[in-house]
Amino acid sequence: MKFIKKFFKWLALFLVSVIILMYIFDVDYLLRAVRTIYFRGYTTAFLEDYTHFPNREIKKGTAQPWNLSKDYNTIPVTEALEKTHKELKTASYLIIQNDSLFHESYFDGYTKDSKSNSFSMAKSIITMALGKAIMEGKIKDLNQKVTDFFPELKGEFAKDVTVGDLSSMASGLSWDEKYYSPFSIVTRAYFDDDLKKVILGLEINEKPGQSFKYLSGATQLLAMCIEKATGEYVSDYVSKHFWQPMGAENEALWQLDHAPDGIEKAYCCIASNARDFARFGKLYLNNGSWNGKQLLDSSFIQKCITPRFPESPQYGYGFWMQTINNKKLFYMRGHLGQFVITIPEDNLIIVRLGHIKGLQTETDPHSDDLYIYVNEAYKMLAQRK
Repeated sequence: MKFIKKFFKWLALFLVSVIILMYIFDVDYLLRAVRTIYFRGYTTAFLEDYTHFPNREIKKGTAQPWNLSKDYNTIPVTEALEKTHKELKTASYLIIQNDSLFHESYFDGYTKDSKSNSFSMAKSIITMALGKAIMEGKIKDLNQKVTDFFPELKGEFAKDVTVGDLSSMASGLSWDEKYYSPFSIVTRAYFDDDLKKVILGLEINEKPGQSFKYLSGATQLLAMCIEKATGEYVSDYVSKHFWQPMGAENEALWQLDHAPDGIEKAYCCIASNARDFARFGKLYLNNGSWNGKQLLDSSFIQKCITPRFPESPQYGYGFWMQTINNKKLFYMRGHLGQFVITIPEDNLIIVRLGHIKGLQTETDPHSDDLYIYVNEAYKMLAQRK
């Protein structure tokens, strides 16, 4: 008994010492990471993790439900698609053509109203908010300097970076995208309770506007500029200008660094469902128009889905692009394989939400599951009578 008491006494002393050292070395955010992610058996963020963080509501307005096509869910999924759903643990898969739901599948207890984490699909939505702020005259244009909003921004090239550089991933920001490292800046940003301090502690140490380099911190800094320019939380701004006028059927949630007056983790972390995420694909498919109202300038839409740098044709402003079987498409993309894929030529939107992303190599910036979701959707559509 004495041994057990002694053991627990030293264990408690050890844990207290570790915690004190974490605060001394400024890595106390790891306590939150252990509590919300690692202690639950995950090595990275997961679809339902929004329930373990404070959130701000993206309020809905009057719902505008999707129409169902006459052959809705009458054509079975292909064998290849079914296999992919099982292997990559798909939660939701939707095919929408001509503004009508042709197919939808849900797995693992998910339904049409279930919320799951958007991850980096939120980056596209932040770029839309940028476009709206420009449309309203609250931000001058894509060339407005970030130091107009944050003159304290650090780094050799701090005075050069623009909001357009942030949106197009050409920021020059000192950042890394190591999702699975507990000591990376992206992990700190995910779990720290003072995200604004984290971002403004970084530097613009490379010349911006020169080339594509995907950095989540750039989107976070962009959202901070939008908040300052509009005087509104980005959740409220997105609700007012997109979520409500687009008739989302459910409210959404946006993770915060802390409650109640924290800022949104804007580079990620909107909790919503496949049907409502699909609305952003429809907005871009219709060049920014929704029920006759121009929510976004059509020229801004085209800017988003046009590569900024010829040597990086996969990215424009907030959106990814690819051509599959001679079909040009653009898409929103998030960690673990979240997709809203839009193919204008065929008035087609494909949404996939799930737990695992397909293989991505250094030779192809697009993961291999993207091709499956598109190709198999076309095989199903080809069976329509």
